[in-house]
Amino acid sequence: MAENARMTTLTDLADTTPDTRNRYVDALRAASILVVVFGHWLMAGPEITADGTIRLGHLVAESTVIQGLTWIFQVMPVFFFVGGYANAAGWRSARRRGESYPAWLRSRLRRLAMPVLPLLVFWAIAGSAAITFGLDPDLLRAGSQAALVPVWFLATYIVAVALAPVTLRLWDRFGWSSIAGMTVAAAFVDVATLGLEIEILRWVNYVFVWNAVHALGYAWADGRTGAPRTRAALGLGGVGVLAALVAALPYPLAMVGLDAATVTNSNPPKVTLVFLGLFQFGLLTAIEAPARRLLENRRLWTTVIAVSATIMTLYLWHLTAMVGVIAAQIGLDGFGLRYPVNTPVWWATRPVFLVVLGVVTFLLLWAFRRYERPQPDTRPDPRAWRPILGTILLCAGLGNLASSGIVDDGAVSVVTLGLPFVGVFVGGVIGAGAYARRVRRAGAVAS
Repeated sequence: MAENARMTTLTDLADTTPDTRNRYVDALRAASILVVVFGHWLMAGPEITADGTIRLGHLVAESTVIQGLTWIFQVMPVFFFVGGYANAAGWRSARRRGESYPAWLRSRLRRLAMPVLPLLVFWAIAGSAAITFGLDPDLLRAGSQAALVPVWFLATYIVAVALAPVTLRLWDRFGWSSIAGMTVAAAFVDVATLGLEIEILRWVNYVFVWNAVHALGYAWADGRTGAPRTRAALGLGGVGVLAALVAALPYPLAMVGLDAATVTNSNPPKVTLVFLGLFQFGLLTAIEAPARRLLENRRLWTTVIAVSATIMTLYLWHLTAMVGVIAAQIGLDGFGLRYPVNTPVWWATRPVFLVVLGVVTFLLLWAFRRYERPQPDTRPDPRAWRPILGTILLCAGLGNLASSGIVDDGAVSVVTLGLPFVGVFVGGVIGAGAYARRVRRAGAVAS
């Protein structure tokens, strides 16, 4: 009955979608999250070697062909320019309503930060239990870091959202020149870091690169991308520049990060990702008209709505599901983990691996999807410093978790796990009473 009621709700949402809504924006977001999830699952190649060592292999590292395919399947740029489209509409609508920037930012933080809190509670409980029962802290660090990699995107995207009123104003005044300016700035940072070895500057490109891609969504929202032929030319120009950069300069072929690589395109981001974003933006917007006609199909649009309803939960939990399945395999004497990555027998086991991951992830979605849609916030506007400082603390905490995991000095780091919660409290995203209730619920599910 509950499932039928849910399906009725989804179909009702599909039937009541206003004609003015650009369904293609939602479809790109939903399709991209599925590409990310299945891509992460497929690329992972953990292996127990003959001497019993756990080797964290990666399919991209084993195949030049797969590295080339990341130009298509590294879809984080899609998330950013789709986000730019949505944030342009959202901020302009807020201004028309007379909503202040602090109130708007707090509401956006609620939507983006709430789904990650139960994930962190889960890892605090699971990590503490693992240490108590004697798990090697280094193994827990590696596992938690692998599971929490998705929060790097969340942190970077929150920064883009917080800066949206500024970057949108630059777009309104300078148009495409504002995107060109951020791209040039990103290129100068690459010169300083790769050529002059001024390492401290490399992190600045998290702002320049991803805000340049985010601003492509402003151009789309304002209809300043030209006819389909012009958009296709824009995409071809982007891939042409990208190919020239990879061929002539020390940028690697893979558009995703590899642990063994001395230079990566994604961590920290390089100017190459701007041109990758331009490539994907141009080609995907070139087919917008036929795609929007296709999305008038009721069943297809209902599917998009279903994925969109749990999109953050799916993104945040899919690698925790994978780490849990791999941990279970290790506990079963390495069952299914003794095949080297990219061998015929390894490929033969992938369908079973993917099905198991899908089932585990579905259970996690069922348990934690309630955090996807927070209740409307009717509180008075916060002071401006609160959501801004909250954003800084939240993003700093998430970035540290993505890069280092939850372990410090052989124990679960209270500081590392606690900083995002400090951020949401300081930012006024959630009150102490509501937080305590949610922690109890998340803890009950995790245990």
